[in-house]
Amino acid sequence: MLELSPPWPKSDRMWVKRPLIWFADDWGRHPSSSQHLARQLLSRRRIHWVNTIGTRKPALNRATLKRGWEKLRSWSRSESRPLPDGLSVSHPKMWPWFSRRGDRWLNRVLLTAHLNGVVNALGDEPIIVTTLPLTADLVGRVPARRWVYYCVDDFSVWPGLDGRTLRLMEQRLLAKVDRVIAVSETLQDRLKAMGRDSVLLTHGVDVEFWSSPSEADEEAAAIAADSGRPVILFWGVIDRRMDLEILRALSRAELGRVVLVGPENDPDPELLRLPNVERLPPQPLERLPHLARQAAVLIMPYADLPVTRALQPLKLKEYLATGRPCVVRDLPANCAWGDCLDLADSPASFVEAVRRRITEGLSAEQAHARRRLQQESWAEKARQFEQIIDD
Repeated sequence: MLELSPPWPKSDRMWVKRPLIWFADDWGRHPSSSQHLARQLLSRRRIHWVNTIGTRKPALNRATLKRGWEKLRSWSRSESRPLPDGLSVSHPKMWPWFSRRGDRWLNRVLLTAHLNGVVNALGDEPIIVTTLPLTADLVGRVPARRWVYYCVDDFSVWPGLDGRTLRLMEQRLLAKVDRVIAVSETLQDRLKAMGRDSVLLTHGVDVEFWSSPSEADEEAAAIAADSGRPVILFWGVIDRRMDLEILRALSRAELGRVVLVGPENDPDPELLRLPNVERLPPQPLERLPHLARQAAVLIMPYADLPVTRALQPLKLKEYLATGRPCVVRDLPANCAWGDCLDLADSPASFVEAVRRRITEGLSAEQAHARRRLQQESWAEKARQFEQIIDD
């Protein structure tokens, strides 16, 4: 029998729901929608989280080598971070390629053996949730009450990913799973074109966390105080999804300091040379509401691409919950909240909206429209998610 790492915590809690096995991003690495939902569900069911290799093509560069080293270390040691009651995490050994038949066969063997051990340790037939098309070969090979595909993105069009392999495996996954959940209408339409209906479940938000930061954060205040100019703030992954023309226009307009906070994943080299555009490394989640308070405007300068049209960014509702003015590209997920923020369809209109919000602040109409965020809590989203997977 597999010994989970760490073992299931001893608890007086009665687990009233069937356990879950969940394939997603590494636990604790990024605050993803899967992790928000899982934290809510842990009050009534055990969850075993499977950290996997991921979907990016291995390459001989610094980022890949760093990530590979992190994975090798995780295979050789137990989870050291404290975990919530009811959660267990494992790091199965995997081959970092999926493009060839032999690659998939090897990973199927490795993961099936690992998961069979997890199911034995759980002692109950679980529901398996996956956000990753790469799990397609496991359906039907692991004892499970049902499989659920939680579709959070169109990974086949993401920069740097093996789009052909991901499209192939997603098609296989859709043909096998029992339930499909999509986080946006754009993704629903895409899945429908692939022959599968899905249930819509958009992202939630912790309004209290983002609107009421606790004690002051001196480092956040110091970042904003530097030079005394208005801060135009973005947080998230800095990559090829960013609209270089919007950032160039903001740089030339000199309305303030454009500050991009987050990990860099092969951004356009030209972005790195723009004046008046600063880049900061990833910050602790707890600091972001404080940074937002120091900002004049929050921005989401994504380009209009297939990958961004399918995007349902977590930060959208987080931005709105901060109470700060927001200017974003007119992408499908953002348009649904168009009465709460400023939508821009070009670099010129983006700059003009930022200029207006620096001068006028958040309008009364936008502030009033944001009241509906109260119905978008993660607790409510988890209740809906649970209803879908248990039905």
